[in-house]
Amino acid sequence: MARDFDIIVYGATGFTGRLVVEYLIQTNTPRWAMAGRSLTKLQEVRDEVGAPADTVLIAANSDDPATLKAMCERTQVVLTTVGPYQLYGNELVAACAETGTDYVDLCGEPAWMRHMIDAHHETAQRSGARIVLSCGFDSIPFDLGVLTLQEAARAKYGKPAPRVKCRVRKMQGGASGGTVASLKATLAAAAKDPSIFGLLVNPFALTPGFTGPSQPKGLLPEYDRTIESWVAPFIMAPINTKNVHRTNFLLGQSYGADFVYDEMMVAPGLGDMGRAAAEAIAKINPLAGDKAPKPGEGPSKEERENGYYDVLFVGEMPDGTRIDAVVTGDRDPGYGSTSKMISEAALCLVHDVPSGNDKGGGVWTPGALMGDALRKRLIDRAGLTFTAG
Repeated sequence: MARDFDIIVYGATGFTGRLVVEYLIQTNTPRWAMAGRSLTKLQEVRDEVGAPADTVLIAANSDDPATLKAMCERTQVVLTTVGPYQLYGNELVAACAETGTDYVDLCGEPAWMRHMIDAHHETAQRSGARIVLSCGFDSIPFDLGVLTLQEAARAKYGKPAPRVKCRVRKMQGGASGGTVASLKATLAAAAKDPSIFGLLVNPFALTPGFTGPSQPKGLLPEYDRTIESWVAPFIMAPINTKNVHRTNFLLGQSYGADFVYDEMMVAPGLGDMGRAAAEAIAKINPLAGDKAPKPGEGPSKEERENGYYDVLFVGEMPDGTRIDAVVTGDRDPGYGSTSKMISEAALCLVHDVPSGNDKGGGVWTPGALMGDALRKRLIDRAGLTFTAG
């Protein structure tokens, strides 16, 4: 069925939604529209960011399923930045699954993601909708980083690395206000429903029916002899690791059924200084204090452009040999890079991964569905690098 648009940006008036709109304008993307609760606010944002005057504006509300369904029926892909998704995303995912509409989001809420898999995976398979979760810094650099490493391991050794360590070496720019709000909403939900806590601590929460080997917890600072440095807990590890395991699951255990993976932050300094730095990082609570960003807030353009990240992936082979991969980004992770990544994920679905191919509808990860096609886009257009060897 022909659709009016390739992409509708839902949440276009929010901080990250605006960045997505600006990116689509800069890249001369055709056939897209802006959506949100208020047509008046949409018009204001359209004019403020310099979108063409004829950019179509669509009113849709997360608590009005009829408006969401009508929106979905007009587009191939809904790109949504409206979170926390556990509060505002249920009806939209349902509408996309029902109407056969592709979907990308920035979700870092693993319990909600599992609920969406259970509720809508089969419906999406029947309708052809590709529901792709976690298309920002949660979790594209990590998902595609492991994919890149495992491709190199198979090329060099003829088999995947059964043990991969992810080590975030550098990162300038913090979590977004939406990410912080999502963490708070998840903790609040877990306080009411203990089963949610069980999903949060289960590394295989997103692989229904499959449980692999015991995984590192990553909750305490430690000295990592592989990279000869102190490492500290990484706040995004609980979501990224689950997405990496789901990619392996969706690819038929291509990393191996015995695959072990963890993520930690490298602490600056050597010896006692490195240990002290790791312990200090472990004590940081991004949810506390007045400095925690709020939804709709974000860094300045200069701060976004001065941000970056550098992530090392170390693959350990059974005979003790090692293979590395590195992913870098040229903007702050929470906003500048994330807005480019989700935009390119949506464009990848439109242009590079046709519907009805051998990977049809369902609830996907970026790595399992788009893989190399998305990686090429991110290298060519979004300021990311992927190297392995």
